[in-house]
Amino acid sequence: MRVQFLRWTGWLFAAFVALLVASPAQAANCNYATSQGATGPANWQTYCWLDFTGYNDTAARSAGGQSFSYSLPDGTLLAFRLNISGAAITGAASPSWTGAAVGNTAFIGIGGEPILYQTAAGTTTATISNIVLTPPAGASSISNYLFVVADGESSNDNESLRFQTNGGNWVLLDQAGPISGSTYPAASGAGTQTYTISGAPGTVGAQIVGTSTPTSLTTTIVGGGLQGVMFAVRFASIRLTMQVANTRVDATDQFKFDIEATSSGTTLASGTSSGTALGPFTAATLTTSTALPVTLAQSMAAGSANTVSHYQTRLSCTNAVSGSSTPMPTNVLTTDYNFGNLQFGDIVTCVFTNTPFPHLRLTKALGTNGRRFATDQFTMNIVQGTTVVATTTTSGTTTTITNGSTPMTQVTAGQAHAFREVGAGTTALTQYTATMACTNAWAASSTTLPTAVGGTVAPAIGDVITCTITNTRRSTNATLTLVKTSSVLSDPVNGTSNPLAIPGAIVRYSIAVTNTGPTTVDSNSVVLIDSLPATIAVGTAATPTFTQGSPTSNLTFSTTNDIRYSNAATAPTAFSGCTYTPVSAYDPAVNFICINPKGSMAGSTGTPPGFTISLQARVL
Repeated sequence: MRVQFLRWTGWLFAAFVALLVASPAQAANCNYATSQGATGPANWQTYCWLDFTGYNDTAARSAGGQSFSYSLPDGTLLAFRLNISGAAITGAASPSWTGAAVGNTAFIGIGGEPILYQTAAGTTTATISNIVLTPPAGASSISNYLFVVADGESSNDNESLRFQTNGGNWVLLDQAGPISGSTYPAASGAGTQTYTISGAPGTVGAQIVGTSTPTSLTTTIVGGGLQGVMFAVRFASIRLTMQVANTRVDATDQFKFDIEATSSGTTLASGTSSGTALGPFTAATLTTSTALPVTLAQSMAAGSANTVSHYQTRLSCTNAVSGSSTPMPTNVLTTDYNFGNLQFGDIVTCVFTNTPFPHLRLTKALGTNGRRFATDQFTMNIVQGTTVVATTTTSGTTTTITNGSTPMTQVTAGQAHAFREVGAGTTALTQYTATMACTNAWAASSTTLPTAVGGTVAPAIGDVITCTITNTRRSTNATLTLVKTSSVLSDPVNGTSNPLAIPGAIVRYSIAVTNTGPTTVDSNSVVLIDSLPATIAVGTAATPTFTQGSPTSNLTFSTTNDIRYSNAATAPTAFSGCTYTPVSAYDPAVNFICINPKGSMAGSTGTPPGFTISLQARVL
């Protein structure tokens, strides 16, 4: 089932307008059914059916028509004029006959004569006009209401009903099931101002439709045997809006908030945030029948950078009507809340509050002179523990940065996250000085932001943090870097088959040297004095090898003249201070290896040139 809610702007209001009728107003009431029946809708108790016991055919067929006045359950006065033409009709009790749906399977026990019922076959036109609702004393005026029309008999075969309104488009509210079978007459026109019910063979059910705030409506009743129609009025209100707490994750993020019919998912009212303000925004407002189950839902509007899952969403509602037992959610975590049934007269206001889950982003910037080498690139990582949660590697040349930011990444509140970078490929960070600055889109946050590369932050709900690492290239230089590695060649137990670094194992100990700067090193000035790890020994079996890198270092190396050793307790200050001669194949007295290759080491052009010295050693 679907129900159209009406826009509510306060209590019911409208100026009382004197009815220009030919006869005094017929005072009457509206009546509720006394039971739901086997097929009645769950909200059957919210329909108050207008009583036509006082129908006067002579007055209704006059030019001025017959005027009616109804005192509704909340004290509101409903008045209108009824004009009848065509086949004879009168007020009738419900059910109008044994095959009718209303009164037999649904809406049992409606009092009075709620049905305008034909007494002769043919076409009858019933026009209700000059509809005015006057509020009770002390209340505001009425601006909105829902007028309900239903099949009061049974539309069979060539029978039909046509409802025309100058109010809101017709909406199918409910149905009353047939006394047997499952057939309903065909219907069309939902969403327009003309709704038509076309008869079907056999016993059929009945449709119930509504139109918002009409001042007049015309019903055309076509009966093959006899046919009837009935009317009701219902109203209650619910307003839904939303607000953003602290900030958006992305400036493009906008929110759509809807009031939906729970049974069908049909959107009955909708609103959307806009701009950069935090809200609350213009509410989606419905004045509605009193017991329609509704769902309050929120999603992201088109064009948003993020999904609603990037926000913690809480819903709270209040009711302006005291004494109502309608449950009000308070601070409930949800984006899709089954509100349930409104009660007659409820004036409910609900607010979705959206707080960003913690989000982090790492961005690259370059100093004035851009890259050291045009091909230099940077890989930036946001790390939680040992896990990289966001990464990007830049592209571009000179001062141009492409792919310069990680995605804005949602993380877990309270967990420490580090901002780090490494040189991509052959890029050497040693050619740059690096600084880091961080900002939080939530200006009032108390979260402490890191101030240096590698720093950490433990973000809270609401934090949207961006950190920028700026790399400024150093002045022209030669910068040597050194990397030491070792590989096991054999061990006393396994030999050369999957050897382990156990005592007695033979390893290849290597030192790789590169020049990451663009400047050539002075002739013969490369001197390495390496402190050996305490767990290995080097001696006469060292058999050093010199391997050029790619690009080549342009240095030369002599195993006779360019490598020496020292047994000193502290490192010698110069190559000439390395004077110890090993006395055994693996001499534990050797503490330092001294290397001095000859020539001018080449400068880098983007891929650092280098060389590797390797020696054989034994694990102690």
